[in-house]
Amino acid sequence: MNGKPYRPKALLALDPKRYGDALGSEEYARFGRVLNVAASHPVERFDSPAVRAQLAEVEVLVTGWGAPSVTREILDAAPKLRLIAHLGGSVKGVIDATAWKRGIAVTSAAAANALPVAEYTLAAILLANKRAFESQAAYRSARSDHRAVREAALDPGNYQKTVGIVGASRVGRRVIELLAPFDLKLLLYDPYLGAEEARALGVLLVDLDALLAAADVVSLHAPATPATQNLLDRRRIALLRDGAVLVNTARGALVDHEALIDELRAGRIFAVLDVTEPEPLPATSQLYDLPNVFLTPHIAGAVGRERRRLVETILDEIERFVAGEPLRHRVDAALLEQSA
Repeated sequence: MNGKPYRPKALLALDPKRYGDALGSEEYARFGRVLNVAASHPVERFDSPAVRAQLAEVEVLVTGWGAPSVTREILDAAPKLRLIAHLGGSVKGVIDATAWKRGIAVTSAAAANALPVAEYTLAAILLANKRAFESQAAYRSARSDHRAVREAALDPGNYQKTVGIVGASRVGRRVIELLAPFDLKLLLYDPYLGAEEARALGVLLVDLDALLAAADVVSLHAPATPATQNLLDRRRIALLRDGAVLVNTARGALVDHEALIDELRAGRIFAVLDVTEPEPLPATSQLYDLPNVFLTPHIAGAVGRERRRLVETILDEIERFVAGEPLRHRVDAALLEQSA
């Protein structure tokens, strides 16, 4: 074999524009060192005869944002496929369940994408408890008397506040870790978690209604599934205490937006929303204009240079796979229904 290391035949299937300079010459060169990449440029469709011919020989498929779905038909066209490495978070809707049944290893950069989401959430929680969002708007309006604005803020400060985490997901657990150094009381709701594991995380496990009624800030980290559709419905949103802040960096579908808007219009609560339902919101949505909403356009996950972490994570995984080492971020099919 002329002494050269074995490089599995591979195909990159994604939209490179979605990754900016995170997928540059250096990254492509690293792919090329470990893989025999079939095309000089990522493909965005699987339906051309040339790509179908490449699929027949491919052992490693690298997917990402903008990738065509890896359907059962595509899997049938790739009989030698042994690894699908996804340069994004969730593989739901991207990879057909047949892949796992055929013994194809699946890995993703979900853990890497979780880090900036958790960091955004940490900042949102700390600023929310400090009443920074409301104070900024009030100070801008007052223009001069900052002391009056500061004293008028509703119970500002983080000391001994109660934060409720909904979902011990990858992001939820990271948020719990990041909040550990602060003098906060942490509550957790997760129907798949036991009390012993919750204690190990340093949180108090409670039911959802109790969490909503007790928390100063509620942060959502549950996956979007049929069971979590409108998890926070009108009744549950009404349980939030006056002045509470709802932070959503998970999925907009977890919240009944009509009920949320009604509560926000009443001025009773505040919301930090990085995700909405639908997304993007229609131009007529009241969420754009309500003064007690801090709205961002789904930026909590990897953006800009943070995308490099996704690429590096998957490159590391591919190198481990080629070397015959265990994958660190292998996607367990049995846990897909509980994940984002």
